[in-house]
Amino acid sequence: QGYEGPLTGRDTKTILGLTVEIVYRQPGQKGFQVLPRRWVIERTLAWISRRRRCARDYERLPQHHATMVHWAAIIHMTRRLARLPQHQPQDPKQPL
Repeated sequence: QGYEGPLTGRDTKTILGLTVEIVYRQPGQKGFQVLPRRWVIERTLAWISRRRRCARDYERLPQHHATMVHWAAIIHMTRRLARLPQHQPQDPKQPL
């Protein structure tokens, strides 16, 4: 909700081929309320920031940081897959 920069409109669709949807609070809402699909982004950012090199700004070039984010995702997913039982399919909505 905090980002409403230049890449939220038609430019995103034409330049990047992506659609950005900003989820807003209900008018007059007070207190905490779960917003649709926002938990997915927050969970993913939490997973990435658990890796030391992704939690701080160590990298000089943006490409280096992007590589560290990819490595963090690879490490996380391989550890998740290693914990799965081999005989039962895992429901993607269930936490491990």
